[in-house]
Amino acid sequence: MLKLSAKVCASLLLFCLIAAQSLAQPTEKFPTKPITIIVGFAVGGGGDISSRWVADYLRERWKVPVVIDNKPGAGATIAASLLARAKPDGYTIALATTSPFTVAPYFQSLNYDPGKDFTYLFQTLVSAQPLFVKADTPFKTIQELMTWAKANPNKLFWSTAATNGGTHISTQAAFKAAGIEATYVPYKGGADAMNGLLGGQIQALVAAEFPPHAAAGTIRLLAESGPDKIPEYPQVPTYKELNFPISVPIFYGFAGPAGMAPEVIKEWESAVSEMVRTPEFIELVNKLKGTPAYLGHAAFTESVTGVYRQMGKLIPELNLKKD
Repeated sequence: MLKLSAKVCASLLLFCLIAAQSLAQPTEKFPTKPITIIVGFAVGGGGDISSRWVADYLRERWKVPVVIDNKPGAGATIAASLLARAKPDGYTIALATTSPFTVAPYFQSLNYDPGKDFTYLFQTLVSAQPLFVKADTPFKTIQELMTWAKANPNKLFWSTAATNGGTHISTQAAFKAAGIEATYVPYKGGADAMNGLLGGQIQALVAAEFPPHAAAGTIRLLAESGPDKIPEYPQVPTYKELNFPISVPIFYGFAGPAGMAPEVIKEWESAVSEMVRTPEFIELVNKLKGTPAYLGHAAFTESVTGVYRQMGKLIPELNLKKD
């Protein structure tokens, strides 16, 4: 029989006591130190404003510093790249929006994979981006517009706020499915595109800059490109309701690096699921002209990765090229 020396036995006993003590101690509850939220947009925009509001809420709830780190540029893909390389302990997360996680990887050479490199924590709101025309046009419905466009190849001039963005792809897919040949006109942004519509250079536009013009009666909304209804315009059908090939949510959410612990994800979900029900958050969303649309970790993951996969199928079919 193997005999152990007294010294070895004492060492083993000490090791066992230390291990048992370590196992008996409860795991440190998240969070206990400063949190950083990376924002891929400049100070003052909708993404920055909403992220700072979330930071203030969490700072008060968790009693730890919550810092906003603005890393604008390249359509928020710089911020996403930084997030992908961060430590997955829950203390570094980032604002997650539609383009850098579902569209940009197909048009840019990036060092991250949206399907593998992130933990999609939660969605907070969606931004409406409807397709609309000038109010003085004869088109009263999306069906009337598409019927005319099909009968008049390449005579429908249209645009979106972002070339090769989610709404560009979803609208192009709808036209292709209906056998429509239309002419896309690129602009530098939504404001320029709106001027093009009002000035008669284009006849249809998909953009978020619609509220003041819709309220003034100068434009007519025909369809909402995302899957969620616009609360102020419940009569306007969504691309999803119209059975178009894809309806892309223009979302604001938050993501962390891949590999976050389930208990940390639950802490984030618990905090934010309560946050989105507060009157103050509803007021914020109204100011941003968005719609509250909370999705937890599982549902948000399914939504983002699902849109990403759909984009991978549609973009080659539509022959969309890099900018």
